[in-house]
Amino acid sequence: MQKKQVLLVGAAAALLIVLVAFGRTIPHSDKKAMPTDTHLHSGQEEKPIAFNELLAAAKQKVPAGKLLSITTLENKVVRGDVKNQQIAAYKELYVTWDSLNQLPVAAYYLGEAAKLENSEKSLTFAANLFLEHLEHAQDPAVMKWESQQAITLLDRAIQLSPANDSLKIKQALLYMNTGEPMVGVQKLRDVVAANPDNIEAQLTLANLAIQSGQYDKAIERLETLLQKHPDEAKAMFVLAEAYRSKGDTKKAIEIFEQCKKLLKDPGLKAEIDNYIKSIR
Repeated sequence: MQKKQVLLVGAAAALLIVLVAFGRTIPHSDKKAMPTDTHLHSGQEEKPIAFNELLAAAKQKVPAGKLLSITTLENKVVRGDVKNQQIAAYKELYVTWDSLNQLPVAAYYLGEAAKLENSEKSLTFAANLFLEHLEHAQDPAVMKWESQQAITLLDRAIQLSPANDSLKIKQALLYMNTGEPMVGVQKLRDVVAANPDNIEAQLTLANLAIQSGQYDKAIERLETLLQKHPDEAKAMFVLAEAYRSKGDTKKAIEIFEQCKKLLKDPGLKAEIDNYIKSIR
């Protein structure tokens, strides 16, 4: 997966190993972890920012000469009666705002162009821009708005490519920021129901279970996965982390040692060794 918002798997050291060794399997976040069935109403209460409000705030930081150029492009969009003209104007607005380092506004305009183009590639690319900014966003209202924008773009991409499970997983994780976590969880479950061998979805659900304290559920899911994929190092690592989080350090270390045997990179093995020392 590319950059995306990710939930912490456990201790910071564990997350570091997951990211370095295996790539991101779940969204990263310094914010809240995913609520579970018993926390359905504990999602963010913050309302999403309105785009007009976001745009107005961004314009206050723009030099007068540049602002005139932006207004001209905005008028092109309004007056354009040909789709290609509107797409071109939206893309110019994207480039302009990107050059001003106003990334959420820039992503919005590229998203509008992508909706008109209506191709999986353009819709996914625009959604990824929102995901990139979510890595660094601080304002919960902006985060929620960006998540909603990305969800809409991915929804269109999924309609064009209904067999693309990676898009579905990416979209599901975004619901963790919208106050609808169980919508995202259900979407992940739908992926797993249709394709039980989807390792990415299985690991994501296991990670979310760990984060919400459902260690036994995570362990059951991962052990089932490893019966079919015994050489899946990511699953082995997350299983060990589930046992560590549950408090069974001895079992966790045993599985971390097994995970090491599946790795060829000595640097990664050393990272796990260091982590084992830290949890003894």
